Amino acid sequence: MLGLSVIKKPLSLRFYLILALPRPKVNPATTIYPQPKKCYNLINVSNLNALNHLNKAQKEAVLHQTGPLLIIAGAGSGKTKVLTHRIAHLISRGCAPNRILAVTFTNKAAGEMRERIFKLLQADSYQPSSRTRAEGLKDVMPWIGTFHSLGAAILRQEYKAAGLAKHFTILDEEDSLALVKEAIKELILDPKQFQPSKIKNIISRQKGDLIKIDDLENEADNYFLKILAQIRRIYEEKLRTAQSLDFDDLLVKTAALFEKRPDILAKYQEQWQFINIDEYQDTDSVQYRLANMLAAKHSNICVVGDMDQSIYSFRGADFRNILKFESDWPGAKIITLEENYRSLRPILDAANAVIAKNKLRKPKNLFTRQTGGEKLELFVAGSEDEEAEFIADKTKNLIESGHKPNETAVLFRANFQSRVLEEKFLAYEIPYYVVGVKFYARKEIKDILAYLRSALNSGDLISKKRIINVPSREIGKVLTARYFSGSKLSDAEQKKIRNFETVLAEIKTGATRLPASKAVASAIQKSGYLDIFDPKIEEDLMRIANIKELAALARRFDGLKAPEGLLKILEEAALMSESDAPDLKKRGVPLTTVHAAKGLEFDNVFIAGLEDGLFPHSAIGGDAEKTRIEEERRLFYVALTRARKKVFLSLALLRTIFGEKQANMPSRFLQDIPFELINSAGKEKIIEL
Repeated sequence: MLGLSVIKKPLSLRFYLILALPRPKVNPATTIYPQPKKCYNLINVSNLNALNHLNKAQKEAVLHQTGPLLIIAGAGSGKTKVLTHRIAHLISRGCAPNRILAVTFTNKAAGEMRERIFKLLQADSYQPSSRTRAEGLKDVMPWIGTFHSLGAAILRQEYKAAGLAKHFTILDEEDSLALVKEAIKELILDPKQFQPSKIKNIISRQKGDLIKIDDLENEADNYFLKILAQIRRIYEEKLRTAQSLDFDDLLVKTAALFEKRPDILAKYQEQWQFINIDEYQDTDSVQYRLANMLAAKHSNICVVGDMDQSIYSFRGADFRNILKFESDWPGAKIITLEENYRSLRPILDAANAVIAKNKLRKPKNLFTRQTGGEKLELFVAGSEDEEAEFIADKTKNLIESGHKPNETAVLFRANFQSRVLEEKFLAYEIPYYVVGVKFYARKEIKDILAYLRSALNSGDLISKKRIINVPSREIGKVLTARYFSGSKLSDAEQKKIRNFETVLAEIKTGATRLPASKAVASAIQKSGYLDIFDPKIEEDLMRIANIKELAALARRFDGLKAPEGLLKILEEAALMSESDAPDLKKRGVPLTTVHAAKGLEFDNVFIAGLEDGLFPHSAIGGDAEKTRIEEERRLFYVALTRARKKVFLSLALLRTIFGEKQANMPSRFLQDIPFELINSAGKEKIIEL
């Protein structure tokens, strides 16, 4: 089996690359940073009425304007409120919105930030002055989005300089994985030894760490690394042939463009004179690099984060970026937000006690002015079935006592834990949903999107292969292979292919001329896709409804010139993350991994599977034991701080994993919680064990 430990040597290149990253050009001997022209202090107004509801630390962060700022924001401390008020205050002081950039990590968070700022700007205290409007208020709102959508926007604008096709395709995870599988197949490798999903993750990590293929090949000193380099080279070639980019390319190619073309970098540095970055602890090497490059000219960079909530190292996130901020930006202002507005005191006391065990952190102690709160309830089950029974029974009681289903969540460390929970919730007739099911990942949606991608990007062979015979055009696997290989076709074969190409040409006409929603509707009609379904079958009716919903979603972009609106919906579909799944809270109790629950909050939270080997997990791999345990502890801290009122902890002494019963010891993290914070029954059971 493929082990992650074998990639240690190439991944170590990141440390040399980070040392070589461009540092901001500032004078360490002074803390005075340049003020941007035509943006700051155009008016001498300081209406602070809108800030009266902020605490002292929050207000200080909002009022800070020029120079670098690091906001250490504890869980539930109002970081989004601070960021949005800070941006609104900058605008009220005379900064044109189009001079402000705000970056966060999910589309959902970006949407929430955009909505909050828009509402703030409607308030009298944040109305931009008439002089600001006269100076040329070009955009209604600042640019707000994720790092990946930022990269996509820049590359769409600068596609020629970046050497890309005008309408390049952005591949989602499934399509990227398909290319990795093709590369492994071409090399006649055993997919059991070279597991495509693991290879894809390694390639993604390498890109995020700015490791180039040439560097990888030069460092390869064993069989696996040499094969890995070959797979990646074939994968990259397939991306080029398909005129496509994967997630990581959106950032890597943007950074490369800025290095190659300083004039283009200078344009965006001047465009965005105030840069705000949320969740800075989750940045990887290339995101860190982009942030420093964009902020280097004006030094007005504000980052918000909390190293205690850094839980994405498996994606390449490096919480040390936030620890380096003071050395990167000498004289930076540091503000810590410690007052928590979410959780009751017993929950915060438990969370503080747990995270205090970590060494790699800046000291911080969350507190609340709220009073009351129940102790944490701990249940020790004999098996996972008994544990799920306890959770379902307690959840049923909560709902019957007046709590709405969406006010309670069940969190777990690994996806497989949801199975037995779903069985019990069904038995107890409790409405629930499993977080992470994506609208854009449904087959019928991906098929329609593939038609649109194929029409706009003739080089996108991945999308063409997907829909060349959907619905059936009597183009089987043999003809498909002959067509894509450029083989000579018979008259009958050419006729079938011409019919398919005519469909794509008609869809392209609509895509380049019609508003986004009408272009989607045209693609649905021209493709004949709805002919697949029988409206008398309930499942088919659901798929038809999903397809119609896609056209409805595209209406948001109808105001953009064709095909820009369509490109937006295609980009959204490709970049949609697990956390960006449609809001299904009304459907019931969310069952979710802790990773997917980050950023959410609930009245009642169950944390299941608190056993050593499961939480903390035993299969992280790669990092030193101390570093691994600290991240797992941060994950537990995140789980605790999702709760507003009550936390339920549970574990199973026996659990079936991979078909075998496994005896378990309670999680070591339970020992980090002071016993006086746990209910007496649970405390006595732990003492017995």
